[in-house]
Amino acid sequence: MIGILDYGAGNVQAIANIYNRTNFQYKIIQDPEQLKNVDKLILPGVGDFDETIKVLDSSGLRNALNEEVLDKKKPVLGICVGMQILSNDSEEGTQKGLGWINGNVKKFDILKIKDKPFIPHMGWNNVVPQIKHDLFNKIDIELGFYFVHSYFFQPLSSNNILGTTFYGEEFTSAVFNDNIFGVQFHPEKSHSNGIQLLSNFASI
Repeated sequence: MIGILDYGAGNVQAIANIYNRTNFQYKIIQDPEQLKNVDKLILPGVGDFDETIKVLDSSGLRNALNEEVLDKKKPVLGICVGMQILSNDSEEGTQKGLGWINGNVKKFDILKIKDKPFIPHMGWNNVVPQIKHDLFNKIDIELGFYFVHSYFFQPLSSNNILGTTFYGEEFTSAVFNDNIFGVQFHPEKSHSNGIQLLSNFASI
């Protein structure tokens, strides 16, 4: 059973629709107690780093997530801002991230970007896997994934980099640390590649 967290910061229904089509069982979660009843977790994300963290703190979800992910080792996938909050902190705000993967969230340097509009980075782009991993099984590298973001997560260790993308500069677009995964792109908006990646995660 996959738990999709609904904390007001993501395309929850779009992810649920994909799992409906692919026949994976899921539950939409708003209460910390519900985390105990699922085997895997998805942290969606559309919006602001600080606001997302504040909701996790005020709802009690942060402590519950730490128990399920760090202690019980349940697989978790963060999407967009859901990936960024895996970090220690962000240039976007002042709140402390979950700190599950050491690193910081940085803003794109517009001086390095030739395409307009400079930010946000919006549209389709390639993700180049840095290691062979089941999360990218059967992914069409040439097709790529859909992005909408102005900030990116830079891990402190290259050992946590699962995939990279180029937009003015090479940046980390997928991270991992044992049972913890994050992708900067939106699989729920990425057609066949997104369906495949969410299916891969459900099968890990």
